[in-house]
Amino acid sequence: MQWYEILIIVLAVCFVAGVVAWRIVRKVQGKSGCDCGCGNCSGACPHCAQKKK
Repeated sequence: MQWYEILIIVLAVCFVAGVVAWRIVRKVQGKSGCDCGCGNCSGACPHCAQKKK
């Protein structure tokens, strides 16, 4: 493998790990996955359905 192929793989792994970490942090903070704000939500997302109860 060439050096640039290794660099591409490392960058892709870092990107995926960053997205996973970002999702975990948002989950711990109690934010929904859709981030719709529930202002104009039809109630289809589970997060907005819980708020309406």
